[in-house]
Amino acid sequence: MASEIHMPGPVCLIENTNGGLVVNQEALKILSAITQPVVVVAIVGLYRTGKSFLMNKLAGKRKGFSLGSTVQSHTKGIWMWCVPHPQKPNHSLVLLDTEGLGDVEKGDNQNDSWIFALAVLLSSTFVYNSMGTINQQAMDQLHYVTELTERIRAKSSPSNSELEDSADFVSFFPTFVWTLRDFSLELEANGEPITADEYLELSLKLKKGTDEKSKSFNEPRLCIRKFFPKKKCFIFDRPAPRKYLVQLEKLQEEDLDPEFREQVADFCSYIFSHSKAKTLSGGIIVNGPRLESLVLTYVNAISSGDLPCMENAVLALAQIENSAAVQKAVAHYDQQMGQRVKLPTETLQELLDLHRANEKEAIEVFMKNSFKDVEQKFQKELGAQLEAKRDDFCKQNMQASSDRCMALLQDIFGPLEEEVKQGAFSKPGGYHLFIQKKQELKNKYYQVPRKGIQAEDMLKKYLESKEDVADALLRTDQSLSEKEKEIEVERIKAESAEAATKMLEEMQKKNQQMMEQKEKSYQEHVKQLTEKMERDRAQLLAEQERTLALKLQDKISWNLSSLNH
Repeated sequence: MASEIHMPGPVCLIENTNGGLVVNQEALKILSAITQPVVVVAIVGLYRTGKSFLMNKLAGKRKGFSLGSTVQSHTKGIWMWCVPHPQKPNHSLVLLDTEGLGDVEKGDNQNDSWIFALAVLLSSTFVYNSMGTINQQAMDQLHYVTELTERIRAKSSPSNSELEDSADFVSFFPTFVWTLRDFSLELEANGEPITADEYLELSLKLKKGTDEKSKSFNEPRLCIRKFFPKKKCFIFDRPAPRKYLVQLEKLQEEDLDPEFREQVADFCSYIFSHSKAKTLSGGIIVNGPRLESLVLTYVNAISSGDLPCMENAVLALAQIENSAAVQKAVAHYDQQMGQRVKLPTETLQELLDLHRANEKEAIEVFMKNSFKDVEQKFQKELGAQLEAKRDDFCKQNMQASSDRCMALLQDIFGPLEEEVKQGAFSKPGGYHLFIQKKQELKNKYYQVPRKGIQAEDMLKKYLESKEDVADALLRTDQSLSEKEKEIEVERIKAESAEAATKMLEEMQKKNQQMMEQKEKSYQEHVKQLTEKMERDRAQLLAEQERTLALKLQDKISWNLSSLNH
């Protein structure tokens, strides 16, 4: 997290007011400043089950998220606390504490379902907190997990197969951690001690039978198995005698039950070491601004009556980031060209070479910061902007060359013009003297460096503007015979034709260089796009292999369920 970001306590991220969900702009502003990857841990559960206490421990604080001390639910909506990650350098830990599910004051289970779904969508680790053991009542209270397919879409065009869709879900679903509070049973099975994780697996075991009671028993267990292949369980003793629980946040660490303290330490250690940065389709690591975009996209979908769609959220994020990637690439090009280019350049090729080098870097900047650029829309936009900037630099280069050459010509040929006005060449032999002097000044002009690409053109135009002077001196020079004058006129015509041919060849050369540059630009875009597509393809193959494995696991679960039934 940026060093200047400091949250002394949590703020409300998503407000639950009057039955509607509203995003808090202050919280979004905080997220927008977090440039590092975020590890997002969300906790849900029935109200008054001690969720906020665990989140405060993860934040490394005794106070923060409201604990409350009555049967009223204290946390409304979803609250957020961003802290530096205690174990992962250059990562931020984003803690999301949700309002208690099943609050009798609300009387609206619809909102509970959306809070549950948002916690799943936004987190990389999803903590479900409940009291006591995993019995049927605990499973019934976890009915929200059975509603996920009714609350979330993986793709904008969902498949007909529920199994297919569930596999799409779990590819990007968080790790599931079940925390059991005030747990009083001995962890054993068939007289043998078992771990909390083994206890969870046994609790998720399906029951044989096809009756409604068996279906009701199996449904939440099947959904947990399908949606959360990565599962973990922690048990907690009662933290202190009941009479002290009302002031839990005021208790000193030594006042808490030693077994409970150790269990909390184990839980925090697991979360810190095993919770990964939030990741989207394509291996996109989520940072603060990306999490901000996800929050807005999902809440806006719910508010408009749609289902939150993971694919649409990624595409919406891609639109924002790809647009920013174009701006960043263009800014890099502008900065580098401003530093490296000194106008006028001696040749057009010199400018085009500089453009090409900076264009290559700009495309690299875009590729690094873009993703899911459907049909290369934003890359094409970048290409168009860079081409326009190249053309603009060419115009600036021509103008800079023209300005320099005009000033140089006036400086070099000004004294000659003054001599003509004073009649220095209006005498026998004056014409040849004038031609000799003009040639000397042309040579002087040629010797001046960095005149740019307009050097010949500007000299030709200048000399053409002074042809009347040379003609007048030729006609009035009495030392020349008529025949000599005719020969000189033909020589001047031939010289002019040769200059025109040279100018045409130079123009054709420039056009050829521009065409070659366009082809090189195109090839550079194709080259870098191909390299990026190869990287994306490798990422996609890895995701597909993961999804296939999850689909296979789903089918096995369904088949086992069918056999049991």
